[in-house]
Amino acid sequence: MTALDQAGAPPRPAPARRDWALPPALRHPGVLFGLAVLALVLVAALAAPWLGTVDPVQLRPRLRLRPPSGAAWFGTDAFGRDVYSRVVYGARVSLMIGFSVAAVAVAVGLAIGLVAGYVRFLDAVVMRVMDGVMAIPSILLAIALVTLSGANLLTVIVAITIPEIPRVARLVRGVVLTVREEPYVEAAIGAGTRLPLLLWRHILPNTIAPLIVQGTYVCASAILTEAILSFLGAGIPTEVPSWGNIMAEGRQAFQLAPWVILFPGLCVAATVLAVNILGDGLRDSLDPRLARRVGSLR
Repeated sequence: MTALDQAGAPPRPAPARRDWALPPALRHPGVLFGLAVLALVLVAALAAPWLGTVDPVQLRPRLRLRPPSGAAWFGTDAFGRDVYSRVVYGARVSLMIGFSVAAVAVAVGLAIGLVAGYVRFLDAVVMRVMDGVMAIPSILLAIALVTLSGANLLTVIVAITIPEIPRVARLVRGVVLTVREEPYVEAAIGAGTRLPLLLWRHILPNTIAPLIVQGTYVCASAILTEAILSFLGAGIPTEVPSWGNIMAEGRQAFQLAPWVILFPGLCVAATVLAVNILGDGLRDSLDPRLARRVGSLR
């Protein structure tokens, strides 16, 4: 090619630039705040042995009800146990229960909601069962299950999960009832798509965003419910530190040693608040229509 041909040739398009920007959900301030607090609590729970803690179940009666100091950052309880160590180790139980309940409730509720929303003759039967479970107060149902089966970690997770499943199932059912009338779903049915493939390819993707948001609320509710159950004496055994039973054991000496309840209470409040803010941020980011409606009302 001559120099004249090169001069008259059109300029080559610039190579496409890759966009390394964060997804919209991760740019939302509520999502960033919630993830930051949860990451801090998770790191503290996993790295508990290396954060200046001692044995959280070690009894030291001569050091009972000592106020916060350099030797015991959060003070000691009525048995001389280090409150700081018990709070840090208690984060493991609370996070495990919150994440486990959210995962199981979302998985089971998703399956029930898909079946109830798409298979019409099962809808009435399944949803009446779900309504019956929702009619029972979740705390009373959890207390009854723990009382019958004994207090341990697995029983508490099951007891908290059962009342959360109907809420997830109703959410998924509502989405399925809306999506199954869409033209592309009817076209897939007309093309002979089998039901499992139809649910997997066309129905399930529409439930992901609502399920992520609902999962955060279930996680926050599970952490709070575990604290309530342990506070009432129907949750995790006292030899396993959790934020709820730390507060339950400290309520008798609250006037003399308020720090025994103060610090685990602050951890519960901060964690539940962070999860709820995370859920609100994900809702605004994943559902722009809802975000616009909320913004118009402000």
